[in-house]
Amino acid sequence: MSSSADISGARASGSAPLLGLLLLCSFLWATAYLLMKVLGTDIAPVPLAAIRGLMGGGLLALWLLARGQNVLPRGREWRDWIVLGILQGIVPNTLTAYALADTEAGLAALIAASSPLMVAVLAHLLFTDQRLSGRRAAGVLVGFAGMAILLGPAAFAGTSAGLFGPLAMAATAASYAVGVVYVRSIPSPQPVRLALGQQVFSGLPSLIWVLAVTGPAAFAAVPEHGLALLFFGIFSTAVPIALYMQILRVAGPTLGSMNAYLTPVWTVLLGVLVLRETVGLHEIAGGLVVLAGIAIVSSASRRRGPAAGAARP
Repeated sequence: MSSSADISGARASGSAPLLGLLLLCSFLWATAYLLMKVLGTDIAPVPLAAIRGLMGGGLLALWLLARGQNVLPRGREWRDWIVLGILQGIVPNTLTAYALADTEAGLAALIAASSPLMVAVLAHLLFTDQRLSGRRAAGVLVGFAGMAILLGPAAFAGTSAGLFGPLAMAATAASYAVGVVYVRSIPSPQPVRLALGQQVFSGLPSLIWVLAVTGPAAFAAVPEHGLALLFFGIFSTAVPIALYMQILRVAGPTLGSMNAYLTPVWTVLLGVLVLRETVGLHEIAGGLVVLAGIAIVSSASRRRGPAAGAARP
């Protein structure tokens, strides 16, 4: 879909409703960071990743069934769902849960927002029509300068414990990026079905691993956090994915990519207001530089045609 199609679609649907969808989608995705941080005090990272994947996948499956669609993988979907379940489910969900144990939610979201920069680098290495030059290369350099600002204090803290969380979030962003690049290799990708497979093949393997290694005792704290987990599965996972798909359908990937800017902003605000987190000058500066780099890369990419993307979990 071209930029002109994105703009005409946005005009057809009305800018106010579209802006509302963008704000709601990014806000709900931001709540996932807060809930993972709160729930992570009683539920270990892998069980938490299993719960999120199964709840998100189950709700998406019900939605597709209500629309009369088959929810079982077909043909190469087996491979695609497994790959995306690992790259955009198991790895990022587990690493994020571990990182949030000693990293503030706002900082974690700002680092994760660097994923589009990593996509640009990987696309440069793998696709001849996505070479970094001029404006896009400058945007990547600006973005990674922002990452250096964000990671700097932890790197010079003198302890590996303080560095683990930020590095885990950088690895999370890289895993998302590899998943987005993989989606480009899928002929005629169906975003909703990819999102379903991503969630299911994230939740099921995580559940099997937890039951085999730890047993049902790993989920002992689940009843105590039933309402929070229900919100986590519905409103922090399944609903924002559905909203994101609606945004892509109505306005296209160019405007849909605005979630990359809005989600970390919401997360920082919610972290300060709800979790009483503090935001330092280096985090504000680093976050703004990262988002500026993404903006430069995105504006340059629009002139060359938008790259394929995948829904974030």
